[in-house]
Order: sequence, then structure tokens, then C-alpha cells
Amino acid sequence: MRTSFLRQPLAILALVATAIPTVAARDGAATSTGNTVRLKDMATLQGIQPTPLIGYGLVVGLNKTGDRQQTIFSAQTLANMLERFGVLVAGDQMKIENIAAVLVTAELPAFVRKGGRLDVNVSSVGDARSLQGGTLMATALRGPDGTIFALAQGPLTLGGFGASGGAGTSVKVNHLTAGRVPNGGLVEAAPAYELPTQDQVTLALHEPDFTSANRLADAINADLGPGSAAAVDPGSVNVKVPTMYRASLSSLMARLELLPVTVDVPARVVINERTGTVVIGQNVKLGAAAVAHGNLSVKISTKFNVSQPTPFSQGGTTQVVPETKVDVNEGDNKLIAMEEGTTLDAVVHALNALGATPRDIIAIVQALKAAGALGAEIVII
Repeated sequence: MRTSFLRQPLAILALVATAIPTVAARDGAATSTGNTVRLKDMATLQGIQPTPLIGYGLVVGLNKTGDRQQTIFSAQTLANMLERFGVLVAGDQMKIENIAAVLVTAELPAFVRKGGRLDVNVSSVGDARSLQGGTLMATALRGPDGTIFALAQGPLTLGGFGASGGAGTSVKVNHLTAGRVPNGGLVEAAPAYELPTQDQVTLALHEPDFTSANRLADAINADLGPGSAAAVDPGSVNVKVPTMYRASLSSLMARLELLPVTVDVPARVVINERTGTVVIGQNVKLGAAAVAHGNLSVKISTKFNVSQPTPFSQGGTTQVVPETKVDVNEGDNKLIAMEEGTTLDAVVHALNALGATPRDIIAIVQALKAAGALGAEIVII
């Protein structure tokens, strides 16, 4: 018997009615105005930024889940690599399923030196089905100007898995055509950086915000003295370099980096659709709305029956007759109503209690944003 399932999540949004029971924020939930972090975790010297790197390479060691024959460039890449080892094979004569062509990306931090290590991201560019169990071959990583800054190599980690059996059956968990190589990049060269020598420097905030910029300036003024710093805009703060630190700006930065600053936390929901991860900020709240959640399950099963001819029949043959059965089951919709000011965290807890999957929650969160009931920013990674 062959069975297949089709599942379609349903999310219905409507305005809340007073007669519907509500889900309120959990007792004791406090409203926070921000998090206290070190200055080094929220800002850096303006003009000192990381360098994006990119490269093209091969992942080998796959279990017949790599690029297929129609992906010509992966076979050509393998042929070029073998030629460097003295093995001459034409790319159009190879039929290999254990390799995959990939793009490798990384970020080179400022002031990193030769011999440093980087985490690299690996993404398939062909029609490979999975990179599970693969190893990235040595790949040159280049900067925007084409200079080779690092080499990447090592085994991949995917954050998921896949398995397949006979008759086309397979199971996949999460995204299998992209992964990471922790500490897989070895820095071979680094861009030249020089610290400013002026009597004033500018700090650039990682997350521009008027409130955070003014709080940063206040923290520096409290440490160096009034008038030492001023917020120019949401993304930058000017700092006057004291006379004693003009010969060694690194000493001033070492002093300022440890200053505690209370940053304002924006209302934000971060979604990773590859892994089904939802991270909710502490200041995320909802307007009045109602959510109905249910599942539509379609089950299609095929049973093959064998029909035998009657004894002594003329010209009778054995026939295989397929018998197909379709069952449709629509789960009971559960309605959750939310009063104004309800936190999204409380809604997610209620949805989990009803058996909603992370992907269902992602769809509901996006629908809440489209309906205007969610005032937070949605960030998809």
C-alpha cells in the first residue's frame, strides 16, 4: 500500500468580540525599557568595519545526494581539480553523484591577523538534494576587490538530517542544502586598518536608535566629563579625545569599551523559516485580534489488488487493479482571542498548547503583522 499526506495549515484572523474568552499577558510580566550592555557590544569606531568574503568550491563525500549530470559546472570543477593532481579526465565523461558545487561566504572582522579563524557558510548552487555528511574542499575566499583573504575547508554541519529508502520514500528535517563550517576559514591576509589620530573620533552604533545614541553619549560624559561626547544622529556619537589619550587611542577605547550602557530594545520578531525557529523580543505586544487555527489533512492511499481469470477461461490474463481511497479530515478550529496589550509570548504559549507547529506559528505571526495587530518588526533570516 502506498500512502501520501498533504497538510495545509489554516490561519484565520478576525477582530475580537467581547463575548469571546481572552488570552491575557502572563501575571508578573514586566515592561522593560532596555538591556544594559557594554559599549563594545553596541558601537565601534566609524570606518572600522568587517569585510565580506565569497568563494566557489566543492563539497565531497555525499551519499548520492550531490549534483546530477545536468549540473555541468560541478563536473568541470572536479575535472580541473583532478588535473592539478595529475589526473586527466574530461568533465563531460564523468557521472558523479557524491559532489556538489557550492558558494562559500564569510565575514572578515576588522583587525584580524594572519592565522585567525572564521566561521563560513556553505550553500549549494546546483541541484544537490542534500549536503549532509559532506566535506568542503579547500576554497579561496575573496574580498570585493578580488584579493584572496582566507581559505576555507572542513566538514559541514547542517542543523538537520535526511534519510531515504526504497520506493521513493524519504524523510527530511530542516534545510539540507545549506550549512556551516565552524572555524573552517583560515585567514591568509588582512586589510590594512589604521586608528584615527585626530582629536575627535566617531562611534558608530550597530543598531541606530535615537534613545540608545543619547544614552551612549551620557555614559561617556559621566566617565570622561561633561561635554566629552554628543549624539550626532541615531547612528553616531562624536567623542573628544582627551589630551592624555591622543598618543594612544587604543587605551581610550579600552577604557570606554567597558562602560555599561542601557540600550533601547525595539519590538522585534526574528523568524528562521529553514529551521522553524521563532524568537520574540520582550517588548512585542499585540492589538485586539482573534486567531483561529486548524489543520486540513488529506490522506491518499492506493491498494493494488490482483484479479485472476476464472478456470478454463479463454484468453483470460492476470491483471493488477489499483484501488485508490481518499480521506479528507479537517481538524477542529481553535479560536484564541487577544485583548489589547497581550504579549506575543503569551499567544505562542497558547498556540503550543493547541498543538500548533513552529511553522504554523510563523504563518500566524506574519498574518498578524499583515492584519495590523502586530506592531513589531519581523526579521526573516
